[in-house]
Amino acid sequence: MTVLENLRCWTEAGWFRPLDLALAEFLAAFPPQQLRDDRILYVAALVSVQLGRGHVCVDLGRFCENPAGVLGEIPEFSTEEGLDLSQTHSPLSVLPELGPHDWHRILEADARCMKGAGAEGDAPLLREGLRVYLRRYARMEALLESELAARALARQTWCESPAAVAAMPRLLRILFPQTNEGQAGMDWQQFACALVARQRFGIITGGPGTGKTTTVVRLLAALQALQALHQPHPLRIRLAAPTGKAAARLNESIASALNRLPLEALYEVMRVGQGETLGACEPWGVDHFRASIPTKVSTLHRLLGSRPESRKFRHDRFNPLAADIVVVDEASMVDLSLMHALVEALAPTTALILLGDKDQLASVDAGAVLGELCQRAERGYYLADTALDMAMLGAPLTDETLLHAQGQPIDQCIAMLRQSHRFDEKSGIGQLAAAVNRGDTVTAETIAFTPHFADIRCIPVAGLQDQGLVSDRLTAWLIDGETDSENPFKGRGHITYLRVMADSPHRQAPPEVWQNWAERVLKAFSSFQVLCATREGRLGVQGINERLAGSLLARGFISRRDGWYPGRPVLMTRNDYSLGLMNGDIGITLSLPAPGREGGAQFILRVAFPSGDGSGGVRWVLPSRLQDVETVYAMTVHKSQGSEFEHACLILPEQMNPVVTRELIYTAITRAKVNFSLVAGSHEVFLEGIRKRVVRASGLGRRLGLEIADV
Repeated sequence: MTVLENLRCWTEAGWFRPLDLALAEFLAAFPPQQLRDDRILYVAALVSVQLGRGHVCVDLGRFCENPAGVLGEIPEFSTEEGLDLSQTHSPLSVLPELGPHDWHRILEADARCMKGAGAEGDAPLLREGLRVYLRRYARMEALLESELAARALARQTWCESPAAVAAMPRLLRILFPQTNEGQAGMDWQQFACALVARQRFGIITGGPGTGKTTTVVRLLAALQALQALHQPHPLRIRLAAPTGKAAARLNESIASALNRLPLEALYEVMRVGQGETLGACEPWGVDHFRASIPTKVSTLHRLLGSRPESRKFRHDRFNPLAADIVVVDEASMVDLSLMHALVEALAPTTALILLGDKDQLASVDAGAVLGELCQRAERGYYLADTALDMAMLGAPLTDETLLHAQGQPIDQCIAMLRQSHRFDEKSGIGQLAAAVNRGDTVTAETIAFTPHFADIRCIPVAGLQDQGLVSDRLTAWLIDGETDSENPFKGRGHITYLRVMADSPHRQAPPEVWQNWAERVLKAFSSFQVLCATREGRLGVQGINERLAGSLLARGFISRRDGWYPGRPVLMTRNDYSLGLMNGDIGITLSLPAPGREGGAQFILRVAFPSGDGSGGVRWVLPSRLQDVETVYAMTVHKSQGSEFEHACLILPEQMNPVVTRELIYTAITRAKVNFSLVAGSHEVFLEGIRKRVVRASGLGRRLGLEIADV
């Protein structure tokens, strides 16, 4: 069989997508003089299938070591004659015969694959060693590497002012008055603030409750105070997040952290230093100082100015953002393409600060930029010069194990917060998340499946042959929560928001009463969320949503199970700028009195969404205006990123699925603030998921010299 015939057969068998085959067929149509070795079409198909799985490129060296790991699960396929094409004739029976030298010869011989991201010409494939990219992704990765490397070496202008450098220790003492009892007695937040303040690129990473938002607000306050020493105007700061939900949450967190800032003390320190007035600061009053730290957060697409039906944005290298500092929260969700667009839209003097948990799920799209940049964050890799800087700025690096002679410039821009202020040693959630994150299956199994902690509950479904019994028992628990008064677990169910909704105001109540009621319904709904690993299946989003809607209808909580009805929770699946609603926003359908109607319909349906500006208000939207929504009694773990719930319940499939990984389980656990529940079809699915890590093929870390040398 020819190469194309093989690919068509494998596509029919389910190994490749029609899109992957289409790329290979596109390359096959190149002029004959460029057709040196048709096996390059195998490479094209592999590049495409890897992009669909979130990888930036295909690493053919890794493919030679583990072909099945790159190609993924064996597809289920059988013909009418009962012949399983995925087994009898598969890429695993052909491609593993090619070794690294074979792949090198194939790549070297073909004009459809050029060497280096800077190669001239329009070849659709580019290669770096045995890493092969689509041209667009190779050039995005190369540009991102060069931009970040340049910013990592560019010092902020305040570092050139002796007065500002001398003021930094005093500012840090005010902003971080109490040293945390962390490793080696370090105040990690204070250290992160001083480290990231120095240059035009910085990352603050850390797990849940480590204070990333608090730290960045104090960092912005410090930078504005330093700006006041030599400039009459404040820094222009823009805040952004990848999704509307993440933006709304950051909005609330920033507003709360700003209210706790000792602005008067900061102002006084900057107004008077060493007994003499610092002149340029004088025009700044406390109110002016407060206003210089923004609380409005936008999505990245809105910040960059997205254009309908286009990958391009209004802001780019020719029309950069008017900002001195850009802060991006939940940066783990930002893919390579969007991060490239962001960096390209920054002026050379604009500082970029990324916040996020490096261990969370990466973006659905190609690339895991934050995770790759932070792969050495736990070990520090700080240089001696960095330690000297930190001592001079009043945030000494006292843990010498974080020093490393092979540290790279990017390492000097990354601070990892290590102490959780949300979970203590009595918290099962914190310990379970830590065990999962380090791949400790023994500890994770003990915490999850035995009643050691009052904030964790396991609901097993294995061993029950009657699927109806499983459905009834699980569905009742998801609705009613914990009903056993003797059980210390206090997890909530969906009954929480349904009870608040049932306690609606009198029809004649004034509008503000109905508004307050809607706020309480939204708050109650956000206290509990069902998170599924998969969309399909009995224990996936679709199955759980259907089961819950049917049970709620049977019990009289809702009036119907499809269409629009009071009590229906909905999730936005696309940004709708005309309505001010973003992908990931959650609203509840409520019944309101029809204004001015004496007869006929007495109530009308409206969907209540949180205001999104941290004020706690409500936005009302007509159901007919919402086109891109889905019912959300349950959502995928991916959709939950950027959200937190008092009680989060993770439902794993009964059989192992490729989407169940350590990052997915960790992300689900860290959505919970007070209680976490696990519905596990088997212990093995949970444990195998912890063992399985997402390692996305990319060259960004290697370009920046971020390989871990001593592993």
